[in-house]
Amino acid sequence: MYNWIVWFHVISFISWFAVLFYLPRLFVYHTENIANEGFVKVVKIQEMKLFKYIGVPSMWATILSGAGLIYLGNWMSAPWLHVKLLFVLFLIIDFYSMNIYRKQLLEDRCSKSGKFFRMYNEIPTILMLVIVAMVVLKPF
Repeated sequence: MYNWIVWFHVISFISWFAVLFYLPRLFVYHTENIANEGFVKVVKIQEMKLFKYIGVPSMWATILSGAGLIYLGNWMSAPWLHVKLLFVLFLIIDFYSMNIYRKQLLEDRCSKSGKFFRMYNEIPTILMLVIVAMVVLKPF
């Protein structure tokens, strides 16, 4: 059973990261094409569907399968796990901050630039590097 949960966790993690990488890219397109009303209308729908229908379910699938792995693996005393969970918390915060920007863009009241969202798009990458390092290397 453990290996099936690992499989599901990895699939969920990949799906969630697809959203974490692509949603800010949509924000870049949205802000840089704000004058193109038809384009922006389509991007708003894409942003909503990506967040609500792929992002939220894959985030919860990742969290719940990860909790199952922690329980079955009896890893709560592992220091590397605490570091990983801290960075997963940062990832969750980043994910929900994307929803704040998504809502602002939906209501045409976001003042952030495409350049901002290009930089913002790097946050999940940095968090992913630490999370994967903790799991693979178990340095502590």
